[in-house]
Amino acid sequence: MKVKKILVSQPKPETGKSPYVDLEEKYNVKVNFRPFIKVDPICSREFRAQKVNIAEHTAIVFTSIVGIKHFFRLTEETRVKVNDDWRYFCISSSVANYLQKYINYRKRKVFFPETGRLADMFALIDKHAEEKFLVVLPDNNNEEVISLLEQHKVNHSIGLMYRTVSNDFTPEEEFNYDMLLFFSPEGILALKKNFPEFDQGEIVIGCLGPKTAQAAKEANLRVDIEVPSPKYTSLTVAVDDFIKENHKRR
Repeated sequence: MKVKKILVSQPKPETGKSPYVDLEEKYNVKVNFRPFIKVDPICSREFRAQKVNIAEHTAIVFTSIVGIKHFFRLTEETRVKVNDDWRYFCISSSVANYLQKYINYRKRKVFFPETGRLADMFALIDKHAEEKFLVVLPDNNNEEVISLLEQHKVNHSIGLMYRTVSNDFTPEEEFNYDMLLFFSPEGILALKKNFPEFDQGEIVIGCLGPKTAQAAKEANLRVDIEVPSPKYTSLTVAVDDFIKENHKRR
């Protein structure tokens, strides 16, 4: 089956620019952005019930851009002054760069691994063991982060600031794709919730992250593209190569 229609299970970029959009012109394919999950904020009242004092921390840990948005939302709602001396530890360069929307970005205050891997971020955290870390997370699927916090004996608090829920499809929405791209285990769960009789057949499934791929396999789905891998660290590059070979064969 020739790949002609791709579903990217993420929101459409605000700027309209994306490597996935570039694939449309390059291979004459149709790319739709349609999240399988959505983010609900945890309100200030719920957050206060966690008894986490943001101001008493000296460093903030972000595993996603969504975490950054909700951290600064809650600092405003709870009237916590953003401390110019805070250090920020981010999972990747793209997450770190997003901080520029909220702070005066100084490289000596922002740390991230080039690999985008949690283990490598914690290697950076280990070098600053004197800090008291606030780890910003959703309210589910935090097992890997919590396990690493315990393994590395990090002096930390966890701030649950948002939750992810299924972004249900309506009966009117078409679901007719040759390739589905997923970025979290929750996306896989939402697929099965919305389409319990889903038959993969020749549909190509691509997954970013080992947890996402594992969730797909546990749901009896075939993972055709898995990133990171020995060959790829970028899902868009892996997809590009897959389509190139797919179109050659057809």
